[in-house]
Amino acid sequence: MELKWTGKGLSDLARLYDFLAPVNPAAAARVVLSLTAAPSGLRANPRIGERLEEFDAREVRRIIVGNYEMRYEIQGDIIYILRIWHTREDR
Repeated sequence: MELKWTGKGLSDLARLYDFLAPVNPAAAARVVLSLTAAPSGLRANPRIGERLEEFDAREVRRIIVGNYEMRYEIQGDIIYILRIWHTREDR
């Protein structure tokens, strides 16, 4: 399966880095690296994440990566990374 990041998914990565970097740039880089590496496992097991029923007509799922929730959508042979949040964020 092919893996693609949406604009919002990439913006979330940048936002999380920008939030963490002023306090601890090394930790910010580690978080971004772990979040960018995590979806590669979805290629072999795309349906491993919990399905989110509120997106009834679409196959939107989520995985937890450390303290972060990553939402993705499966469309045919493509996995789209939709959004990423810290689990403590108010969204």
